[in-house]
Amino acid sequence: MKSGRIPLTIVLLFIGLVAVNYLASALPLRIDTTAGKIYTLSPGTKKILGKLEEPVHLDFYFSRSASGLPVQFKNYASRVQAMLQQYVRASGGKLELTIIEPKPDTPAEEKAAASGVSGQPISNTETLYFGLVATHADQQQSIAFFNPQREQFLEYDLSQLIHRVQQFNRPKLGLLTGLPLRAEPDMRAMQMGRMPQSQFIISEWEQNFEIVPIEVSATKLPDNLDALAIIHPQNVSEELQFAIDQYLLAGKPVFLAVDPSSRTMRSRTQQMGMFGGQQPGASSNLPTLLTGWGLDYKPDAVVGDPDNATQVQTGQGQVSRFPAWISLRAENFNRTILPTSQLESLLFIEPGSVSLAAGSKLTFTPLVQTSAQSGTMPAMLLQFGQPDEISKQLTASGQKTIAALVQGKFQSAFPNGTPKNPGAAGSALKESKTTSTLLVVTDADWLMDDYSVRRMNFLGTQAAEPLNGNLAFASNAIEYLAGSEDLISIRGKSAAIRPFTVVRQMEAAAQRQYQNRLTELEARLTEVQTKLTELRGKKNEGNRLVATSEMTKAIDDFQKQQATLHGERRQIRAALRADISTLENRLILFNLLVPALIVGVFGIVFYRHRRAAA
Repeated sequence: MKSGRIPLTIVLLFIGLVAVNYLASALPLRIDTTAGKIYTLSPGTKKILGKLEEPVHLDFYFSRSASGLPVQFKNYASRVQAMLQQYVRASGGKLELTIIEPKPDTPAEEKAAASGVSGQPISNTETLYFGLVATHADQQQSIAFFNPQREQFLEYDLSQLIHRVQQFNRPKLGLLTGLPLRAEPDMRAMQMGRMPQSQFIISEWEQNFEIVPIEVSATKLPDNLDALAIIHPQNVSEELQFAIDQYLLAGKPVFLAVDPSSRTMRSRTQQMGMFGGQQPGASSNLPTLLTGWGLDYKPDAVVGDPDNATQVQTGQGQVSRFPAWISLRAENFNRTILPTSQLESLLFIEPGSVSLAAGSKLTFTPLVQTSAQSGTMPAMLLQFGQPDEISKQLTASGQKTIAALVQGKFQSAFPNGTPKNPGAAGSALKESKTTSTLLVVTDADWLMDDYSVRRMNFLGTQAAEPLNGNLAFASNAIEYLAGSEDLISIRGKSAAIRPFTVVRQMEAAAQRQYQNRLTELEARLTEVQTKLTELRGKKNEGNRLVATSEMTKAIDDFQKQQATLHGERRQIRAALRADISTLENRLILFNLLVPALIVGVFGIVFYRHRRAAA
């Protein structure tokens, strides 16, 4: 190539790049190469858009020209606007989008505030508006403020808004709970300036359902419920259990969360015991119903899973893997059933397990299962022992089911009616009229904020950052049971956490290896201690202990074995750290070299091609 053509070639290449980028942005074609397809509209979104019968108008408010605007908001606003335009293209003309900049002291600013968009001060003179208003007929719904920390939920938030603005009557969800899901009056907290807050799952369910509270002392269920949620049930009256039985047999869906060891209720027990109040139980069960329906659940047995143990801080300030706190990943979930099909992580706190009783003809579909290394332990152990001590009590007995979908023709748990109302047996259902559906989870703590979200105050607005997919699973389950499935595939994207699976497997293997050596060594130490007891010397006149040569030797052996234990522990931990460090270094090297090699190979091929053409 002649030297005089080089500048012209560079200019042409630059023009070509600009043209390609312009054409790429103008064309409706998009290629999403992310692992979770987070930039691709989910099937649920497409169904929602496909069901639009009348136009929905969207007003997107953003203070783009605000001088004190952080860069992260500009970038996120571009992402939101691009996603909204994608919705418009997929709606077939049913969505209309208007982009509005509400500048200070303008009608646009007044309209934004009146429509429910929250203005957040970013300086003494400027306010940031960053929200969305959807209008359908005479219905209006809004997203008050787009929090960048909820970016992974963007598609769900947009689709939920469009879905919600079309609903004139929300489905009714009956809620019977023994957990403090709703905020309770707390005078001491209020005196300290802290207002009690409901658990975040309540606000999630309230987005799409009208929640109808049910007291544990009730004798019947409210009328016209579309779904029923029962969480940590305790001391439920027999009449109400009979009503629940008949509700399920009538073909209405039931969500049930029982718990062999609720850490939430155990904490409340300790607090109430200090103040002399009535102490609630940590275990929950509906034995008459579960047994009558053909399910096997043990309210005093907790599942432990060393392969999926969660790291916790012990009372001594050390970090240890606790098998009764189970952090599960995608491979532990049923990918063919909507409630769990796209979840990536869940955390269960001291859960139980459920299975079909022998002879049952129901269809039992596991949704969440532990590893094959799992076992069970008495719930009482968890109240006293440290994680390391509890782990030693765990014996692997195979995979356990924490959550399951149970369907089919249920038999009534009250074939003869209730003892207080035996006459009801004549008119009561003996088996399901059609296919009945029960979704059962053997843990209740997973619904609490402490184990599902991190609350924060963001520019004066209360927000919650999900720690895992717990809230997604809870919402998926209720919406699945109530018949609203369109949002499930969207919410499943929320858990974009991609844990370092190889590292976790290495940690679990090292933990098992360490635990096995520790158990063996402690058994030897117990023998030495027994020998010490047997070899106690006689006491002299001063009532002092006489150290015999045998005792001295035994003490030396004890100290040497103790040192050996400490040395083995250091070696295992050092080897684990070395393996993890080597693996991380290899991955870093791979990420740095592979792109460079690809570019280099492409350059060489291109260069040779150009030379051959010349």
